[in-house]
Amino acid sequence: MTSRPWVLRAAGLAAAATLALAAALPTTAAAGPAPVTHAIKSQISQAGEPPGQQKLPVDLPGGKTVVGETSPIHDPALIVAADGTWYVYSTGLVNRENGGTIQVWTSRDHGTTWEYAGTVWDRIPAWIDEHFSDGELPGNLWAPEITEHNGTYYLYYSASRFGGNKSLTALATNTTLDPSDPDYEWVDQGMVVSSPATGLDPANPAKTFNAIDAGIIEDADGTPYMAIGSFWYGIFLVQLEWPSGKPVAGWESKAVNIADRFMPGNPIEAPYITRHGDYYYLFVSFDACCRGGDSTYKVAVGRSTSVKGPYLDQEGRDMFGGGGSVVLDSHGAITGPGGQSVFGDYLAFHYYDGSNPDIPYFPTLGIQKIDWVDGWPVFNQTVETPSVLKQPKAAAAGSAVTFTATAGGTPGPVAVWEISYDGGASWQRADHQPVTKRTDEGSYRSTLEVSSGTYGDAGLLVRAVFRNAHGKAATDAVGFPAPPGR
Repeated sequence: MTSRPWVLRAAGLAAAATLALAAALPTTAAAGPAPVTHAIKSQISQAGEPPGQQKLPVDLPGGKTVVGETSPIHDPALIVAADGTWYVYSTGLVNRENGGTIQVWTSRDHGTTWEYAGTVWDRIPAWIDEHFSDGELPGNLWAPEITEHNGTYYLYYSASRFGGNKSLTALATNTTLDPSDPDYEWVDQGMVVSSPATGLDPANPAKTFNAIDAGIIEDADGTPYMAIGSFWYGIFLVQLEWPSGKPVAGWESKAVNIADRFMPGNPIEAPYITRHGDYYYLFVSFDACCRGGDSTYKVAVGRSTSVKGPYLDQEGRDMFGGGGSVVLDSHGAITGPGGQSVFGDYLAFHYYDGSNPDIPYFPTLGIQKIDWVDGWPVFNQTVETPSVLKQPKAAAAGSAVTFTATAGGTPGPVAVWEISYDGGASWQRADHQPVTKRTDEGSYRSTLEVSSGTYGDAGLLVRAVFRNAHGKAATDAVGFPAPPGR
């Protein structure tokens, strides 16, 4: 394998390739409420504040539990807009489903709850098909990268053929990330780089790279660079220029080969450089992606005082020569983490979800807040599935009824409250979800508030389902108390 395709090409997931997007995304439980409960549903939905209006807790370093629509996500590129909205851009669906273009996902509660927000375009640009007209056309666009410069957002993306290095990275720009903004439009800016490329090393005319997996970094002087590459001769650093966002003239002779494992197949890709303190950190993915539960992907890192390297790992080994300290590997239900990006102190990655009962090892969004220890990024890989510590119990609170539940787990679990209108025969997600907060004791508590107009409804039940990346635990189902004085 010499390049990274969309996960559903992987063995064991091929059958899922034909799923429509609506089927692929998580849905609420089956049957809706009976007509007599519509007013009750309104009271439950409106009782609590929407997540965006609630005070959100500060994340501790370590795994961040994400809920909502978090799959199928592959190669997530994370960015946080000025208004606090989190965005993830990810590889498109295979076989040009939904156009096969880059997918968009949003969160308005500090990256906890995610929603699918559509695709960048309805179809793959025609010029890409022309570029690949000598053979198989790309079935989707891959491995996006998103960055901002002087009010313009630059979205880099790749197109390729599985197994080869006839590939390209292209660019689209926009002045806003908000699809509801009247100025929202991703403008195609065409080719950035393509491969195979020549002139990268006069001493080795055969040296080339695979033009996918772009990651953008500015040095201390504001000069932009693109880290890029997959397998072949590894990772290269290409100098760009603003405002075009494209390579400088003669970039080939200026490109720097910053990482190469010098081993059969050279399984290294997905480069991303970020700056922290006095160092630049090069994150890469090692080994085999896109094989579902058999994936061996893992995240490795090295650091340098210069954006051009050399990047040395924690043992002083050069990443151009086999170095690279593995900092995030398979653990618990997380198989094959990789395809990463970094925004601030957050690492976004995909993994193959062993806890997904419907489509085992479906590609899923993962987020970790980096813990910087002695100048190195550390990731908490403790595995503790959620466990309920305190069952919910109805309590009157003025004109409302509250239900509070507590759970433990690592990463810290998030409660998703569910409602049953038929005595527990079916469940659906509450429209407004309260924030799950960490207690001083290290457990996680969530309180659902419901209008007291629902007092005494015999068929109405609520429960909390605490989730993290390794599993879930549901509380007991709890009914509503009889009205006061009855």
